Amino acid sequence: MRLSTRIGLAVGATVPLLVLASGWLLLMPLIARDLHREEDNHLRQRATAVLPDARALLRAAAAGRPKAADSRERQLYSGALDVGVRVVGPDETFRGGPQPGAAVALPAQATAPVTVRHAGHSWRTLSMPIEGAKVPGTLWVFQPDTADRTQLRLVRRRVVMTALLAAPLSGLLAWGIATGATGPLRRLGRRTAGLDPRASTARLRHDPTGVTEVDDLAATLQTVLARYDEQAARTAEALETARSFSAAASHELRTPLMSMGTNLDILADHPELPEPDRTEVLTDLRREHTRLLGLLVMLRELGRGDLVGAEAFRTVDVAEAADAAVAEARRRDPDARITLRAEQGLTVHGWEPGLRLLIDNLIANALAHGRDTEGRASVAVGVRGTGTEVLITVDDRGPGVPPEARGLIFERFRRGPDSIGSGLGLTLVAQQAALHRGSVTVADGPDGVGARFEVRLPRAGGGLPDRRDWLIGTAGTKRSQTSHKDGS
Repeated sequence: MRLSTRIGLAVGATVPLLVLASGWLLLMPLIARDLHREEDNHLRQRATAVLPDARALLRAAAAGRPKAADSRERQLYSGALDVGVRVVGPDETFRGGPQPGAAVALPAQATAPVTVRHAGHSWRTLSMPIEGAKVPGTLWVFQPDTADRTQLRLVRRRVVMTALLAAPLSGLLAWGIATGATGPLRRLGRRTAGLDPRASTARLRHDPTGVTEVDDLAATLQTVLARYDEQAARTAEALETARSFSAAASHELRTPLMSMGTNLDILADHPELPEPDRTEVLTDLRREHTRLLGLLVMLRELGRGDLVGAEAFRTVDVAEAADAAVAEARRRDPDARITLRAEQGLTVHGWEPGLRLLIDNLIANALAHGRDTEGRASVAVGVRGTGTEVLITVDDRGPGVPPEARGLIFERFRRGPDSIGSGLGLTLVAQQAALHRGSVTVADGPDGVGARFEVRLPRAGGGLPDRRDWLIGTAGTKRSQTSHKDGS
């Protein structure tokens, strides 16, 4: 059932009930009270008007003048008009006009109008004492009580007729108003009925109608469709990342797995292999195994960075993240000299695991490739504020990075000739710098010795990059203007 029809039926049923309730609960007592008030005023006026005739009647009757009494009695009834009159004297009672029978008991006195009922009839009655005559008496005036009969029955009939007429009229009026009011809602329904976000890129375009509920519903629908598009894009991105992960893993794992297979075949086919050769084969196996584990970990981290959502971002203290990374590096390589100089209170709006991964890989890269000629590792980590940015520096005392190589080594799977790493360590650094709307560069180290990596992160943060295809593409360094050492 349409909304306008529902409203019309509801109003058509409610309005008559309200009319009846108003008539019975409010109008009926008010009308009855007004009618009684008019009757009582009329009784008082008639009683006051005929009181002198009643006094003269009792005086004539007491004096034994029948003709005078008859004359006064006719004057009394004539002056009473439409009310009944009863004059009660010590020895005689005079009656005239509509009134209850003599057998009906009257109240001892009725100085205010009261109702007397008998045999299905009711009268409003009022009594006045007759004073000033030689013989005392009482004047009673009566009027049929029609307030709860004729007039009230008429009012009831009119209330019922009004309710019966109000039902269809109010229902039709409400249906017409509701039909006009729900017009914008019907138009919105027609526009949204043809939308299929799975098969078309067309989306709801809504012009304000001035109807708050319709405009709010349209805004909600637009929000729902936008969220659908966002989730669909995220799903597509996740699927593409999964495909890229599979392709990259199969491509990069093929060589170490083939090498491990060859070494295993040598061990299986030559059980008499001399001990030095066997040791060399086992060493190769361990190296390839370590490389496989590192590659899988790095691919997983790249996938997480590609799919992280904006809801994961929060305020991160960069100094605390650097302190935790340095402590972990010292634990893993106790012989290395790793120092930290960090200004406190420097925060960015970012993804805490990603920032920690960035610093961890910069330190790991420095430990792997930044050792001096004697094999000693000396790494200096710094965190300081520069205007609207937070600057993270990692210095080493190694051979440095040639200028011609600084534009290449942040690409994925870039490894030096002697590197046993995955070739993804510094790619993760570039990914996280881009994810946080920052940049990473590499230059000569302090005093021209070693290398210095600098990561600049905006304190204000910002939205996520439009493209985060670090597993898919190979041009990440160009997009983030980065330059790197050989990946660890």
